[in-house]
Amino acid sequence: MKEACGVFAVYAPGRVVSHLTFDGLYALQHRGQESAGMAVSDGSLVTVLKDMGLVASVFDERKLSGLSGHLAIGHTRYSTHGKSDWMNAQPIYLSSPMIPGGFAMAHNGNLTNTEELADRAGMLPGIGLADSGVVAELILQHHVVDPTLSSVDLTPTLSKVLPWVEGAYSLVFLDANRVYGIRDPNGFRPLCIGRLGPEEAPEGWVFASESPALDVVGATYVREVAPGELVTADADGLHSIQLLPAAVERLCIFEFVYFARPDSILHGKEIHGTRRRMGELLAAQSPVKADLVMGVPDSGVPAAEGFARASGIPYGQGLVKNRYIGRTFIAPDQTSRANGVRRKLNPLRENIAGKRLVVVDDSIVRGTTTKAIVQMLRDSGAAEVHLRISSPPFKWPCYYGIDTPNRDELLAANSTIEEIRQFLGADSIGYISLANLRLAVGKTDEGLCDACLTGTYPVPVKLRGADAVATSDVTATKVPTLLAQGAE
Repeated sequence: MKEACGVFAVYAPGRVVSHLTFDGLYALQHRGQESAGMAVSDGSLVTVLKDMGLVASVFDERKLSGLSGHLAIGHTRYSTHGKSDWMNAQPIYLSSPMIPGGFAMAHNGNLTNTEELADRAGMLPGIGLADSGVVAELILQHHVVDPTLSSVDLTPTLSKVLPWVEGAYSLVFLDANRVYGIRDPNGFRPLCIGRLGPEEAPEGWVFASESPALDVVGATYVREVAPGELVTADADGLHSIQLLPAAVERLCIFEFVYFARPDSILHGKEIHGTRRRMGELLAAQSPVKADLVMGVPDSGVPAAEGFARASGIPYGQGLVKNRYIGRTFIAPDQTSRANGVRRKLNPLRENIAGKRLVVVDDSIVRGTTTKAIVQMLRDSGAAEVHLRISSPPFKWPCYYGIDTPNRDELLAANSTIEEIRQFLGADSIGYISLANLRLAVGKTDEGLCDACLTGTYPVPVKLRGADAVATSDVTATKVPTLLAQGAE
């Protein structure tokens, strides 16, 4: 399972926005580690710099000093279906005589009708262009020029193009004079607003995938962007319109389980507390006799704290994380994930030896990492290893921004709980129920997308080479793969 991308945008006259964008992207590094980039405008010229690698390796003081302006957007990327290469790094920049200075775009999400959009844009099939590039091309082709305006405004163009777009997206745009942010009508992927300066006299505005990117640049969290809402920041301040009719919000449930930083705010709650509550509910649901509760760093730790608190079993550390190794979860291939486990985690043998362990982790997708961890704990002398997982079994592909396109890759889709336990080598295993997960998040009815857990897809997924459409009764045989040529 791989999540895709973090986006950032800032409008701040008088500030060095390239440095603000660098700091914002650094705070979003966990959302994508393959490439990073930013586009900066000084009011007439848009400059784009992007490259493969982490934020700190793509940008340095010399490069940032050459990016002058007062508005910027940025992107950290993890590829799903689009190739991991420079051509697919973002932001995307396009220009034409109708758009003086051009525009740049950055995308978090995954579209489900890319082939339709490519046809509409007159693009050749099979060229491997990511879905973000298709949207950018449509914006360029269908730009609406408003003769009453003295400068470019993408709002009319977005009003025309985005109704054609299906699937999950949080987008940020930049033209020469303003920045834009919008979420899809279901709000699958997060996007929030921050204010620079005092409320009575704002000095600028920031849009970001997660609230810690606001904190690091000194912005005050204001609110989340609503599904279908377009927010714009320019010399006249912050503007908002409901560009697309809002559907029932379906924010990805795995933002709460894994993707978001523990200090992020989603649905008005800090993620750390939500994950701790998952552990408390899991302890009541799947009790076990043990000597020590330990979490798998980092996203399993808050749930482990909650499990220990509710169960009365002491909490302690069993694994030390190398802070300079990226997430094995979003390593680009299976071999890298497997080899990365021991590079990333090392056991504390004195804490482990002879102990009955409760090992709390956020999820099991392929099982590669979990199997390696269990064996590592066994090799370190653990008497028993009891796995407790703070998400239900992951059984279905995601088509909205997590790269799990093949059900064959999902351990729980093809195995019983007992078979999973045996494969992983654990003494017992317990998953939190969906009802308890929703209770921990605080959304017991609607407001979340849990298609990867239930197979119920809130937005139709169009099949490759077929006219059929997958709906809430989707099965693995109905939806073997994504239609999109590439995804961000």
